[in-house]
Amino acid sequence: MKLSKVLNIVSISLFAAALVLGGVSLNRWIQKERVLRQIIARLTAETRLADVLVTKSEYDEATKRIRTTIKFLEYDAQGKALPPKYFTFSGNIIQFQSLVIRFQDKLVEAGDRLRGKSIALFMKAFVLDGPETREFEITSMKEVPAGYRIQKNVNAYEAKFWEEFWQYALDPKKRDLAGVKNAQIEAPGSMFLPGTIYTLVIEHDGGIRIDAQPVPEIVKGERLEMAKP
Repeated sequence: MKLSKVLNIVSISLFAAALVLGGVSLNRWIQKERVLRQIIARLTAETRLADVLVTKSEYDEATKRIRTTIKFLEYDAQGKALPPKYFTFSGNIIQFQSLVIRFQDKLVEAGDRLRGKSIALFMKAFVLDGPETREFEITSMKEVPAGYRIQKNVNAYEAKFWEEFWQYALDPKKRDLAGVKNAQIEAPGSMFLPGTIYTLVIEHDGGIRIDAQPVPEIVKGERLEMAKP
């Protein structure tokens, strides 16, 4: 066989091998990039927890303060709205006491089925005003949170799970065993005004924030649902 043919065969073989190796490297890079994007998506993802709307705002001559009634609409773990709650305060700077539980980064990165994102439980809604502070309970300590209930009537297994959950969340010595990074009380707040929808959002690797946007034009002018006496 002529030397030129041999060289051509060798060249073609090397080119083919380069394509194969290049293809493998490219596939690995694509897989690595895909995993990295999934991790970033989990770490930066967020979930809507509740919406708040001012249904009534009026000036109280007796107290010389604004009297504010809000509609608090919480969502369950599947994003379904729970029955709304109505709270009336003297003042309009309202806070929501929440227990936020963050899990270890490796669990969030891996998208762990139970611990792949932070958990937030609303405890109270309140307005600070010294001895006149007003607060409303949303979730009692150690009960099954409404937003995480499987069904209306809590069964024994569900009750046992949440009993243990509270123990792990509140006991620093047990947190590591449950993969809890930290558990702390947060109280995000804002000035609540008519004509705005306030959305409480939790970042999967972080805490709670309050976003605000104008009420859609289609809702303006409609009679808002008022608090029951």
